[in-house]
Amino acid sequence: MKIQWPHCSTHKSFASDNNSGIHPAILDAIQRANHGHFVAYGDDPYTQEALRVFKQIFGASTETFFVYNGTGANVTGLSTITKTFHSILTTDTAHIVCDECGSPEKMTGCSLKQLPNTLGKLSPRQLYRFLEYKGIEHHSQPKVVSITQATELGTVYTPEEIKEICDFAHQNNMYVHLDGARIANAAATLHLPLKAMTMDCGVDVLSFGGTKNGMAYGEALVFASPDLAADALFVRKQHAQLASKMRFISAQFLAYFDQDLWLQNATCANRMAHYLKSAIQSQLPEVRIAKPVESNAVFVYLPKNKAPLLQKESFFYPWDQDSSEYRWMTSFDTTEQDIEEFVSRMKKILSS
Repeated sequence: MKIQWPHCSTHKSFASDNNSGIHPAILDAIQRANHGHFVAYGDDPYTQEALRVFKQIFGASTETFFVYNGTGANVTGLSTITKTFHSILTTDTAHIVCDECGSPEKMTGCSLKQLPNTLGKLSPRQLYRFLEYKGIEHHSQPKVVSITQATELGTVYTPEEIKEICDFAHQNNMYVHLDGARIANAAATLHLPLKAMTMDCGVDVLSFGGTKNGMAYGEALVFASPDLAADALFVRKQHAQLASKMRFISAQFLAYFDQDLWLQNATCANRMAHYLKSAIQSQLPEVRIAKPVESNAVFVYLPKNKAPLLQKESFFYPWDQDSSEYRWMTSFDTTEQDIEEFVSRMKKILSS
């Protein structure tokens, strides 16, 4: 049977960093792991070495579990540290609220309490009102504060902001979960080691992403202590996140951390976002920047009558169609030439 393979796109995508390919070094690592037979389900040398590296990065007391994807990491982590009568406090833009098809509610049984965001963030001041529910059997009990770094709006929490949230949570017998799908981009912005902006701030559970930054698939779930991770093995299996050929996730992480490839990739994506912002401001007066550019996301307001034409030329997602706000994302493999060509195409349509 002859397969008709789709043609490659002629343009790099600015719709999502999920649309990019795999970094060559990571693809090579997958290929190198594809020799011989190894014990399945993580009892292989690639996984054991990757787990050692995670302890090096996040601390000797941490426990790490590899899963397939970001939603899997979030729901497995949250399920491990909650009971069904608990509630999870997060922003109204959080991925666990908007983009996971109700999986967190279904898999944890918890109630998700959505709080208004300020440029994607929440603050401890917003959490106080939930304390009045504690100990009252008619209300779900607040147990987890979930934040995202970098946020869904491309902004970045400072370590001080994260520590303030963690201190509040721990003072009130709560945990902090950090959705780190784009944590590499946040670290590149802050110029800080990963541990300094997570475990050192008091984060209890971290969903550590790699897919948006050059990996093929696979995320890591990092718990601050063995006690927190006590049930994670079983929860991961129940949530269908235990990979039999785990070495192909683990090998990617080994390449990801080798010579700080993760940081190089994220730094490139962030730099290209700032380059795109500058190109918009200098060449596209009809386009307005909507939000601060702090990672690899550029939010813009587009003329309503032109936006569909622009999307047809080079697809990207709307953020708020009422205000004609759209999101452009840069990736680890975005180049200045890609941006110049993208802006040139936009310019032609906007001027027509």
